[in-house]
Amino acid sequence: MREKSSWLRVLGVDPAAAGPTGYGIIESDGRLCRMLHYGALKVAAKRQKECAGAALQDVHALLCRLIEEFAPDVMAVESVFTALNMRTALRLAEVRGVVLLAAAQYDLEVHSYAPREVKASVAGHGHADKRQMQAMVRALLSMSETPEPADAADALAVALCHLQVEQVRKRFGLPDVQASVRPRILTAAPGAAPRLPRAAQLASRSPAS
Repeated sequence: MREKSSWLRVLGVDPAAAGPTGYGIIESDGRLCRMLHYGALKVAAKRQKECAGAALQDVHALLCRLIEEFAPDVMAVESVFTALNMRTALRLAEVRGVVLLAAAQYDLEVHSYAPREVKASVAGHGHADKRQMQAMVRALLSMSETPEPADAADALAVALCHLQVEQVRKRFGLPDVQASVRPRILTAAPGAAPRLPRAAQLASRSPAS
């Protein structure tokens, strides 16, 4: 488990109904901001035909691996776009559901942000296109290359949006009212052992062989 530090690590997720689900991990100490990892998961059409829930299974497995490997402090997820047609919105909600499930299994706090809110936070206006978002994400994270695909850049943008919101909240002493999933214990008491992720807790309870 990663030791607690002054750096806030955020796992950003951009769920997709049909295309790739983007993910990105960044961290900030309030002044500096750096990118740790990013990408996008595209489930092959053949696999989706063989198994109706393949996309959901793969997204869940991916996020569990990312949480275990990078131990983020919080997850930021893009919310469902209300202008989508009913069928697409339902499929997107299914993917978003397994994203929230993975977070809940690891007691990971989750914040949701609307697409326009993310664009306004990162690009300065809520109607930025994909290329503008990629360019702004690259600049804000001082990346040597443009993040590809666009879905991965969107996930990094969601994470950046959360960092900006968190900085404003702390600066003005505002209450944290957006969290949709909260760990029961955020910090360990003095002298107490740090809280393990849910998977580690279950493993520790299994009888020794």
